[in-house]
Amino acid sequence: MTDPQVAVAMLGIFIFIILLGFPIAFTLMAMGIGFGYYAYYNADRMWIQYTRALEQDADTMTLVQHWVGGFLNNRVFDLFVNQTYSVMANDVLTAVPLFLFMGYIVERANIVDRLFQTLSVTTRRVPGSMAVAALITCALFATATGIVGAVVTLMGLLAYPAMLKARYETRFASGVICAGGTLGILIPPSIMLIVYAATSGVSIVRLYAGALLPGFLLAGLYLLYIVGRATLQPSIAPKAEKMGGDIGLLQIAWMLLTSFFPLAFLIVAVLGAILFGFATPSEAAAIGALGGLTLAVAYRALTWRRLQESVYLTVRTTAMVCWLFVGSWVFASVFSYLGGEQLIREFVEGLSLTPLQFLILAQIIIFLLGWPLEWSEIIIIFVPIFLPLLPLFDIDPLFFGILIALNLQTSFLTPPMAMSAYYLKGIAPPHVRLTQIFAGSLPYLLMVVLAMVILYNVPAVIYWLPELFYGR
Repeated sequence: MTDPQVAVAMLGIFIFIILLGFPIAFTLMAMGIGFGYYAYYNADRMWIQYTRALEQDADTMTLVQHWVGGFLNNRVFDLFVNQTYSVMANDVLTAVPLFLFMGYIVERANIVDRLFQTLSVTTRRVPGSMAVAALITCALFATATGIVGAVVTLMGLLAYPAMLKARYETRFASGVICAGGTLGILIPPSIMLIVYAATSGVSIVRLYAGALLPGFLLAGLYLLYIVGRATLQPSIAPKAEKMGGDIGLLQIAWMLLTSFFPLAFLIVAVLGAILFGFATPSEAAAIGALGGLTLAVAYRALTWRRLQESVYLTVRTTAMVCWLFVGSWVFASVFSYLGGEQLIREFVEGLSLTPLQFLILAQIIIFLLGWPLEWSEIIIIFVPIFLPLLPLFDIDPLFFGILIALNLQTSFLTPPMAMSAYYLKGIAPPHVRLTQIFAGSLPYLLMVVLAMVILYNVPAVIYWLPELFYGR
């Protein structure tokens, strides 16, 4: 086999192994080192000391030492060490644990329950008011945490039973929770965008500015669908006439002041500090972590156990992301060294695709990868395969990244591997069927596709804020 053929086999074996359920980070590292040992194997350089020892009739212990030294004298081990150090020293990734900690602390601050209740009362005259309140709460909470599973699970425990009790159609209520929980992938400060920035080299500040309007666009389309559906089919979302009936405007204002605005102010402060250049993403993330702690103290929800849980979950998730980066960079380096990247480039060039056709093909592949894989694996492992191809079609990595962030919403909503649906099913009442949750999520897929079509035809939605703040 030629080296490029070995590279293709390497990629195929990797996909097969992860479909079997092996841990992805360690699979990447093992395959990167294994195939890298083959790629960088040089007998003359590696075994020179061992050969000399043989010629000098050295003793057995010396021969064993030189053999082991020769075996380890492969450049793939140097590559592995250097890549590990590069990941751990990456300034962009420093923001990941801080934003995660902010999200986990906010999750435990008991703010989401009162936020949902407040918004339910505030929007009580809007068709599908509880669904609207649930979506806004999901969006705000998802923006603060960036962790889809946490948002869907918590909102499934708080808002979902309330909607079912209010006789909302099961499919309608399910779709709201599943779709709303994924918005944190796109709306800044998104951890996914930080990971994409570290992978692609695009400025995280420009990515945040570019993702803001598309995030609001998608949330707005979701809201339009909810209100429109509840207006046309009132039976799926009965009005709660008595909810908030005896509560005056001053009471509602106080409820908003004590539940909605603190979290909204924290998110705006963190995002504003980044966008206006008052702080780097890492510094702003540190401010957000401190703000999350302050909120937990203010709501009298900070206990030693909750702090321990938040730190533990932060460290675990951060370690997963970092080792994924290490494994993927070693894997990608070996794949490129063997000629796999050049082979893919030549193959795509031979297809004579237009920029639109390439974008559609790339998004379809990412959409399909979203069935078995999490967003982190897609961004860290497979997106780097597409990035070198972007200059061929004159596609901006910023534009491509926002489309991917939109596309990855579908990976949590598309059967049969819609993770949002499984998160919700895990805590839903027994009578709720998985097929009902799937059916409720499908209309939101159309909203995501519509948003992607809008962005392609009106790219100013992405570029307006970055150009306004930072120029071209």
